[in-house]
Amino acid sequence: MSTLAWFALASLAVWVWLLFGQGFFWRTDQRLPSAPRGAGRAGGEPDGWPRVAVVVPARDEAAVLPLSLPSLLAQDYPGLAEVILVDDGSTDGTGRLAAELAARCGGLPLTVVSAGEPEPGWTGKLWALRSGMALARTRGPGFLLLTDADIAHEPDSLRLLVSAAETNGLDLVSQMARLRVASPWERLVVPAFVYFFAQLYPFRWINRPRPLATAAAGGCVLLRTETAVAADVPEAIRQAVIDDVSLARAVRRAGGRIWLGLAERVDSVRPYPGLGDLWRMVARSAYAQLRHSPLLLLGTVAGLVLVYPVPPLALSAGVVRGDGVAAWAGGAAWAVMAGTYLPMLRYYRQPSWLAPLLPFTAFLYLLMTVDSAVRHYRGVGAAWKGRTYARPDAITGAAPGPCRDGAPGE
Repeated sequence: MSTLAWFALASLAVWVWLLFGQGFFWRTDQRLPSAPRGAGRAGGEPDGWPRVAVVVPARDEAAVLPLSLPSLLAQDYPGLAEVILVDDGSTDGTGRLAAELAARCGGLPLTVVSAGEPEPGWTGKLWALRSGMALARTRGPGFLLLTDADIAHEPDSLRLLVSAAETNGLDLVSQMARLRVASPWERLVVPAFVYFFAQLYPFRWINRPRPLATAAAGGCVLLRTETAVAADVPEAIRQAVIDDVSLARAVRRAGGRIWLGLAERVDSVRPYPGLGDLWRMVARSAYAQLRHSPLLLLGTVAGLVLVYPVPPLALSAGVVRGDGVAAWAGGAAWAVMAGTYLPMLRYYRQPSWLAPLLPFTAFLYLLMTVDSAVRHYRGVGAAWKGRTYARPDAITGAAPGPCRDGAPGE
């Protein structure tokens, strides 16, 4: 057999393993769990509704706040709840706008506080969360909802989150918000972002009674307050540039139970209309998931090439050269790949013809990851809204912490 055929067969073998051996990552049916039989009251609701503090870190978010904050203020929650927005050094009037929106919209009470500049060893978002969580704890909430300033919630979102946590005995319930998909580049890149995340952290593995993986989605995290205290959050993860998996790991180490799934009632309103916007979103943090390791980068690049571009290239070259094995194996691998992508496209209400384009999208992510490494070595890697963070082990007096792939935790 030709070298091309061997590569195509290797890619097919990987895809068969991914199809059956990676926690059925491609399925999109992990949604908020309902109450187990016999738990809670009739209708699956908990016996009581604990107090909740919603903490929103916000830095220069005036553009999206009118689309997100009113949805939090309008939560239909049977218990006591409040919203604490932490203005993280904004220069666009974020805090003032938040107060104006609360006065205009009414609903849950809103408190706007200022975090001040982060102390050495802290990332901006986690410093802001520290301020908001400290204030929230003085009110005695049973749960903290940590949600980003660009996340909009349906009116029953908080009620459903608390019900899922209380009736299932969960300490952290996280939903991956449905990201905006409007522009052509968003349609091409955004569903793949969530697909790749689920491939790295299969939701079924996370949600097992005996979990095989640990992760969370930082845009929407309901966290039991006593568990946050036991896990020493956010102090224990204070330097994490990408914070949500670090948070989940801290909760797991403290003995907490975690659930992660796709959202139906939570949406991101932040636009990424052009390729440049999406490129910067990924490139500013992708190398952190590889622990800033050149060897891991080389292995990742080789793996991405084998798994994604090789199948269509093997099919095309095999047909041209008359290499039947390469063409057959490449075509089969490409078909499995596209088939596993279809559920995510359906979740995002996108056409099925985008599925065969996944190799091209994956190649874009490969380039973004390489660019992330280049940015890191040029000293501008983890940059977000005017702040640039050093790698964790370069921060004096700070212990290294885990990082993951995905959107920045700032």
